[in-house]
Amino acid sequence: MSKTLQQIIILIVVLTNSNLSSIAQPIVDETPAVDYIRTIQFTGDAEFAGIPIIKLGEALQITFDDINGDEADYYYRITHYNFDWTPSVLYKNEYMDGFDEIRIVNYENSFNTLQMYSHYTLSIPNEDTRGLKVSGNYMLEIYNDDDETVFSRKFIIYEPLTSVKVYTKRSRDFKYIDTRQSIQFEINSPSQILRNPKKTVKTLVIQNNDIKQAITNLIPQFTIANKLVYKYDQESSFWGGNEYLSFDSKDIRAAYGSIAKIELKDIYHNYLHRNITRANRKYTYNPDINGNFVIRNLNASDNNNVEADYVSMHFLLESYEPVGNGELHIYGNFNNYALDDSTKLQYDKESGFYYATRLFKQGFYNYKYVLLREDGTLDPGFISGNFDETENEYIVIPYYRAPGARYDRAIGKGIGNSSTITN
Repeated sequence: MSKTLQQIIILIVVLTNSNLSSIAQPIVDETPAVDYIRTIQFTGDAEFAGIPIIKLGEALQITFDDINGDEADYYYRITHYNFDWTPSVLYKNEYMDGFDEIRIVNYENSFNTLQMYSHYTLSIPNEDTRGLKVSGNYMLEIYNDDDETVFSRKFIIYEPLTSVKVYTKRSRDFKYIDTRQSIQFEINSPSQILRNPKKTVKTLVIQNNDIKQAITNLIPQFTIANKLVYKYDQESSFWGGNEYLSFDSKDIRAAYGSIAKIELKDIYHNYLHRNITRANRKYTYNPDINGNFVIRNLNASDNNNVEADYVSMHFLLESYEPVGNGELHIYGNFNNYALDDSTKLQYDKESGFYYATRLFKQGFYNYKYVLLREDGTLDPGFISGNFDETENEYIVIPYYRAPGARYDRAIGKGIGNSSTITN
């Protein structure tokens, strides 16, 4: 082969690879659950979880209810993704030990409930999917016999290769000092050499396990020995929000706490006491579980999974004038912080109240009201207000892709809480 021909071939290969790498990969988002799939709980070793963040080698579990109650067949599929949720180039056997696309065989029907449902449980590892072999971002997809996705959920697997210290600070901008919380952190990597960290290290900062509002565009400001330091202010700040409201329907036959009255129709209906706008009031501490929920039935013998009933919960928000452009929604981890028709509030001019009715499985729930603006942005403090004193939990996940590597590794996990906020 002549030297000229070799040069032509090399040039073609370079141009081809360049074109392939320039093709934009689609960013994948979660598929919201269809209407008949309810009470999805996706957990690792944490008591509560919005997006499960699991150490490599540990187990995870997902449970959900089908309120059609017809014992339908469901299957699961697991896919690995890059840091930015574009598809990873890894083959399935590179990140998974075993197989997926398997039917979920562990399910049981509700017992002694007015609302019939089938309760499904998937645990990983199992005899088919023996484990996941690499860290990073994953999506778990649940689909039916027609290969239609009924919902999908993100989760993250990390390797404990670094230590991450997280600090919550008040904003240095006087305009936001009483309303925002800034997250500063340090990534210490004593054994893993992080080469060229401004290009190879990425970070994910999450407030209250709500990945939809996460911050992902931070790069290390400077390095001290093996430590990467992030001391941003506005770039790493979240609205402080307010403590979540709550209700407890563990006994759907009794009105107490935040429940004003009950009615029995086809199922039980619980009516909450009216809520008020808190944005124009002073902050008041009220313990919460940061938007999460717990399933429980006071009268269940030993299995809340199938003995907890469903209740139609009625919400009432005092607002003597409509908000104008935008929509008010109920917001919380009860449906993975999604906004849909079931969470949208309607306005009644005669009473001056917003109202909504939604089906919930018996338990203790956190919720708040948020404004979805016309441009699609979320204003979480429009009704509840924003306060720097609010107790919030923050999680920081660092990712690393070494030069020449083919996927982004999640290499640590740090947790901070605004209860220790400082100036």
